[in-house]
Amino acid sequence: MKKVFVGVKLKRLREERGLTQIAFAEAIGLSASYLNQLEKNQRPLTVPVLLRINAAFGADMQLLSDGDEARMIADLKEVFSDPASGETVSLAEIREIAASMPAAGRAIVALHRRLRHVTERGDAMAHELGLGAAGLATVAPMPFEQVRDFFYRHHNYFAELDEAAEKLFAEAELVEGEVVESLARYLEQRHGVRIGVRKPEGEAPNRQANRDYNPNERVLRLSARLDQGQRAFQMATQLAFLEMGEPLNRLAREAALGSPATHALARIGLANYFAAALLMPYRAFLAAAEAVRYDIDRLAEQFGVGFETISHRLSSLQRPSAAGVPFFFIRVDRAGNISKRQSATDFHFSRVGGACPLWNVYEAFAQPGRTLTQVAQMTDGRTYLWIARAVRHSVGGYGEPDKTFAIGLGCDIRHAPRLVYSKGLDLDDPAAATPIGAGCKVCERPACPQRAFPMIGRPLVVNENRSTFLPYAAKPA
Repeated sequence: MKKVFVGVKLKRLREERGLTQIAFAEAIGLSASYLNQLEKNQRPLTVPVLLRINAAFGADMQLLSDGDEARMIADLKEVFSDPASGETVSLAEIREIAASMPAAGRAIVALHRRLRHVTERGDAMAHELGLGAAGLATVAPMPFEQVRDFFYRHHNYFAELDEAAEKLFAEAELVEGEVVESLARYLEQRHGVRIGVRKPEGEAPNRQANRDYNPNERVLRLSARLDQGQRAFQMATQLAFLEMGEPLNRLAREAALGSPATHALARIGLANYFAAALLMPYRAFLAAAEAVRYDIDRLAEQFGVGFETISHRLSSLQRPSAAGVPFFFIRVDRAGNISKRQSATDFHFSRVGGACPLWNVYEAFAQPGRTLTQVAQMTDGRTYLWIARAVRHSVGGYGEPDKTFAIGLGCDIRHAPRLVYSKGLDLDDPAAATPIGAGCKVCERPACPQRAFPMIGRPLVVNENRSTFLPYAAKPA
């Protein structure tokens, strides 16, 4: 394992506990001089020392993980590739910020995102008013963006909700893949809530509610068009609101930062998380996934839910004592809009300029119903295995609009042999990997024929007397 230096993080942990170096060192059974060397990055942090810290203070085991560091490096590269920064910051300096001053790095990223939001909205307003420039105002991220980042910060794992769902599954005597009747019985016996079927008259199908709970009547009405797995999920979501109110509110407050809209959206997202954890209890689901080598179709059959729900649940198996493959989950539409992205590890989803068109999630739209695989390599040399499939949600009826998405599930190539989807793939040949990037505006591949935008921060080479196959030729870095 590579040497890990976490001096600033360690000092911050000590200061948060209000301890001197001597007191902190005594608590973990080290000499004060050894701790001083750790804090000054003169010695690397070892696993035994980390375990002592965790035992004494319950410190996050992510101190040894480079996942957060890799994410921050990618985010800071976006920040400093923006010409508005006015500075050329080397990769070595960025790595130093991410490794030694993570709080400062997060602040820089947050300020840059706020600036970008303000600028984009100011430009839009100026266009509407016919002005050449717009005054800038302080604008916070949109509520859905705050919730998305909140789940991302937690690596898409909430131990309290996961463990409560697993306990409830046993108490309610639920059965994998056959939970509708037992959930209905539990809701009525425990909460006095009856289940009804909703068949609204005169309402457009695409406006019909999948779940409609009336707290006065204590009736939960579910749409007649839902299949068994969807009904179970909606019932489990409502159960989360009925039984998990306190933890939902507490976690939502952390996400909201004072925004009522963000708080409400976070509660829904967390309730959905609890529902998935109830239908697919952690230990049973992880054991099943390992047994079938993470075969999504076989898991869907066993647990009675769809491809997307299984994929989403696979991205949350990060219990410290029993972790599954660390996946990243993405849902994208035909236009390239990413409506869901959850990550248990360090794959970077760009917020600038969309995703890479060479990614197989886009090819899935052309082959509906098929599960596609791809070995892809990012610009930093990291290689991943990607699984993608198009899914369709329809309300039925001729001429009614439906929803079509591509679901992508990826993991680092070192985990690929554990997956059934690695069958027949050459995992050891670097030349077999498709070169992709985080997004055209920040991608560092100068020779990509699929580039849609010039790279931010790199001047173009424009020659009216010469035409090449590659678009947007840029000057060398």
